[in-house]
This record gives sequence, structure tokens and C-alpha cells, in this order.
Amino acid sequence: MAEHEAEALETLRFVVEEAQTGLRLDKALALLSPDFSRSRLQGLIQGGALQLNGLPCSDTSRKVAKGHVIELIIPPLESAEPEPENISLDIVYEDEHLLVINKQTGLVVHPGAGNWSGTLVNALLYHCGDELSGIGGVMRPGIVHRLDKETTGLMVVAKHDKAHKGLSAQLEDRSLSRVYEALVLKVPTPPKGTIDMALGRDKRNRLKMAIKVKGGKEARTHYLVKQTYKEALALVECKLESGRTHQIRVHMQAIKHPLIGDPLYGPQDTAVRGALKRADYEPEIAEELLAFSRQALHAKALSFIHPIAEKTMGFDSERPDDFSKLLKLL
Repeated sequence: MAEHEAEALETLRFVVEEAQTGLRLDKALALLSPDFSRSRLQGLIQGGALQLNGLPCSDTSRKVAKGHVIELIIPPLESAEPEPENISLDIVYEDEHLLVINKQTGLVVHPGAGNWSGTLVNALLYHCGDELSGIGGVMRPGIVHRLDKETTGLMVVAKHDKAHKGLSAQLEDRSLSRVYEALVLKVPTPPKGTIDMALGRDKRNRLKMAIKVKGGKEARTHYLVKQTYKEALALVECKLESGRTHQIRVHMQAIKHPLIGDPLYGPQDTAVRGALKRADYEPEIAEELLAFSRQALHAKALSFIHPIAEKTMGFDSERPDDFSKLLKLL
């Protein structure tokens, strides 16, 4: 049986035995500490809370061997409810019922594992006060739809329950329209089409979504090539019929045109270099593209019927500076 000592408050210590030898660090720790889920342990490891043989280790896939000493610091419990935080927001429109924001890159929409503060919800609670209380649940008050952390662009947020219900209904019946721009590898053929592939959680990597997954949910993306950069890259406009997690990113990868900069579904570096070389781009251009540290995806247009005033509203957003600079290079 593994040694398990509480050396200090909120610190756990384990010594790896023969049974755990050769296992990944996160899997071995899940066996040694069954009180914690594997995803929780992965978050702690990646967050710098673990030492292996006295040295910091954040690599969840590191193999362990008999005699290795694992020390894990358990942080104090976070508050169950998000706190208001003074975080700058780019507000495009606001009235007493809703607001439309132009989300910046790096902003997580609602609190979750590893992101209990610094989110859009925290910013909205500060900006709107008690108006957002309870709408959409404690962890996502007012949120009608979401954007991934590194995706930029337009979102609509409800201030009260009636507005939330009205906008959510439009999301469900697809009358709430969202248009995105994405920079993808190579040029899709045909230049206009529909990707109709159900999406579900990837069984091998719970951080990813995948097609052809048992129990996957219906997902449909309409795409249109807006501009080509020789045969190496294309600027594609995408319209969502459904709104699944990572939908555009997974769908474009599925038709072999992954988004530039995408850390989960993006192209291999060699594929990017090869495509640009064949198109006679300078090697420096390929390196600039590979240095782009997020998926090249921007929610550029949003339209809906105001849930109270019942008038059609439409908004457009310019590409953020980093995306614009990327296109100018080409």
C-alpha cells in the first residue's frame, strides 16, 4: 500500500510502489489519491501544485517509477460563487435589458476548473451588479452563448430573466445569427459548402471535441471562402446553425482545413511551412504564422431580435490587431 502522509495542512505525500511503476503521473496519482478526480489532479499538476522527487513537475504525462516521491499541495477551496471583478470590457451596445460586447482574446467566458476568477462573468457582475443575479445559473449569469477563451468577437448578454429566455429561444430556433472569420490552411473545395457532422467529447482526450463519436450532438456549419492567399491559405466566413463547443475548429479540421494557430486542432508546423513554400512565400512568413499563439477565429457579426423591443438588431466587429496583422503579412 502506498505511503500517504499529511505532512502539513493541505499537503499530501505519496511514495510510488511497484503497482504504479510506468504509469503516467496523473494516472498514478489518481490511484494513489482516489478522493480526487483525475481531471482535478491534472489541473493541480498543470497549475504547479506538485513536486516529484523534490522538484516542480507540471507534466501530467511524465512516467513514474517505484520509489518516486510525489508531494501535492491542495489549495484552499474557492468560493462557490463568482465574485465581481473590475475587468475592462469593450461594450458595443447596452440598454436596460441586454448588452453586446466585443470579447478580447484570453478572456474566459464563465468560471470553471482552473478559471475561477478573471472571467467575463466576473466582469459582468462588476459592471451590471445584481441585475445578472441567477440568470443562466450561478456560474454563468446572463450568458446566452459563449466564445472560446482565445476567440475574439461579438457576444450578447442578457441582464434579466425575460431577456435571457427570449435570446436563448432565438439561439435554439437559429434566428440569432452569428458569423465568424477564420484563417485556414489551404483553400477549401468547393469554395462554398455545409459541414454537417455531429460532435461529441473526444474519448481519448477530454479537452477536445471530435466527429464520429457515439452520442454526438447535431452540428452544422456553413462556410464560404472570402479570400485566398495563393493556394496556401484562405480566409473563410463561417455561419453556425448549431453552437457546439469548438464547432468551427473541429469542422474545419474535419475537412482538412484546420485553423492557423489552433493549439488543439491546428495543422502541423511542417504542413504550414510546406504549403507556404509551395506558394513561394518567404520562410519568414511561415514563421510568423507559426508564432500566432491562438486560433485565428473572430466572431465578426451578430444579429438578433431584441427580446423586449422586438426590433431586429445587427452588429459588426473589426478584426483584432493580431488577426489583421496576420492577414497583412500575406
